[in-house]
Amino acid sequence: MELQQMRYVVAVAETNSFTRAAERCLVVQSALSHQVARLEKELGARLFERTSRRVRLTPAGAAFLPAAQQCLDAAERAANEVAAAVGEVRGRLAVGVIPSVAAVDIPGALRDFHQQYPNVRISLRVGASDGLVEQVKMGGIEVAFLGLPTTVRPEGVNSRELARDRLVAVVGPDHPLAQESEVDLRRLSSEVFVDLPAKTAGRVQSDLAFSAAGVHRDVAFEVTNADFLARLVGQGLGVAMLPSAYVAQLSGVTTIEVTDAPTRVEYIIWSRDNSTPAATAFLAVLGISVDDK
Repeated sequence: MELQQMRYVVAVAETNSFTRAAERCLVVQSALSHQVARLEKELGARLFERTSRRVRLTPAGAAFLPAAQQCLDAAERAANEVAAAVGEVRGRLAVGVIPSVAAVDIPGALRDFHQQYPNVRISLRVGASDGLVEQVKMGGIEVAFLGLPTTVRPEGVNSRELARDRLVAVVGPDHPLAQESEVDLRRLSSEVFVDLPAKTAGRVQSDLAFSAAGVHRDVAFEVTNADFLARLVGQGLGVAMLPSAYVAQLSGVTTIEVTDAPTRVEYIIWSRDNSTPAATAFLAVLGISVDDK
């Protein structure tokens, strides 16, 4: 069984097409089909059901695919480790970020990293903090930037606290509160809110603060993207609570200090298992050692 055969199987499974898989792998279709057929003969089972209209995995193919991908990942990692041993960092780096990250200039950090290590392919994935923690633990991404309430710490990963920041109220420029210099949570509780989805880390910190203040609020709009959330606020659809450092990047909204506002903590996290050379190099660009806890 050869790695190239596994690459072909993965490509066919991902594209649902021998033609597109061959294009991706830069080989002629007949050669790819021949190698897949050889592998099927070796395994004693068909990996794909082929019709004139579609290609799909058989049960045997579905069972084979995860192991094939793990073998390919292990082979790539081994090659990258060898390259790192002779001073060359290459491979892939997946970085996860929350939309409202403010403690680090992510584009600037990626620019500096790319200039030093141009042979690393970088992917940037935006998500919620809890989901990013799980992806780092599972190995789907190597490094992630989070924002969490002060009562929560990332678990199952290595982490470094980057910054702490109080939340502020954000309203549209024509909102009645736009003329106020400060407000408290009880006053805000009478307003309609735009916020992140329930149970996400960005939402929980506000929910806990209003609960601690003994008041209830109405979240009429739930938005997964903080930038779009700010756009809704700018149109007068509601009030939001966002970190002050992040709000400084926004336009078209007015910021109001909240006297009893909750605090958010930003973290960078990475795997407790062996970090890839690319992840180790990226953390070093940020002045962080993988041995830090």
